[in-house]
Amino acid sequence: MLESPSYPAKLTARQQQILELIKTAIAHTGAPPTRAEIATELGFKSANAAEEHLQALARKGAIELVSGTSRGIRLRSEHLQSINDLRGRQLAQPFSVVNQLMLPLIGRVAAGSPILAQEHIDQIYHVELGLFQSPPDYLLKVRGMSMRDVGIIDGDLLAVQSTQEVKSGQIVVARLGDEVTVKRFIRRQHLIELHPENADYKTIVVEPGDAFEIEGLAVGLIRNSFKA
Repeated sequence: MLESPSYPAKLTARQQQILELIKTAIAHTGAPPTRAEIATELGFKSANAAEEHLQALARKGAIELVSGTSRGIRLRSEHLQSINDLRGRQLAQPFSVVNQLMLPLIGRVAAGSPILAQEHIDQIYHVELGLFQSPPDYLLKVRGMSMRDVGIIDGDLLAVQSTQEVKSGQIVVARLGDEVTVKRFIRRQHLIELHPENADYKTIVVEPGDAFEIEGLAVGLIRNSFKA
């Protein structure tokens, strides 16, 4: 019977750099990088080179590779302790531009699961921090035209700050039952209203006892150059 390699096994400088890159990506985005993103960050000619290094890290027991997903990289438990230490800091090496954010793009959200669950993340974008009024935590792909009159249209990427502390009149990402929606949040005395910015859509009234939760606050918008 073959024994798994003991850990910590000695890593090369490049392997250690990739391991730190993975930890930094998870700390800032909640998801590991893809092979293509690793190749871009470290100047590899192809994603295959990144894959070879990941396979070496897996053989040495530093990570676990999960087949069937582009972000199928898991850290060993001892590395998870350092993730919280990285959160909230500026991006450090090997991510070279400290005034950029790495934001996960959220596609369709499965009913009942956290909006930042890894299976919802389509890809990661590098964007300038100064584009937003407040630092966002993720990008949400807008579906539909209910917010057309404030310039938010189908296919836009809405920059969202994860928070439940919002004020009446702000544009929010809300979960109502099994649906996630972007609307203007209005607080009434005994209920909450989610207002569209398009006369073709009806206001959603949230009454006491309804399954309702604020997922985040809209802090910016990206169009065209990142539009899928």
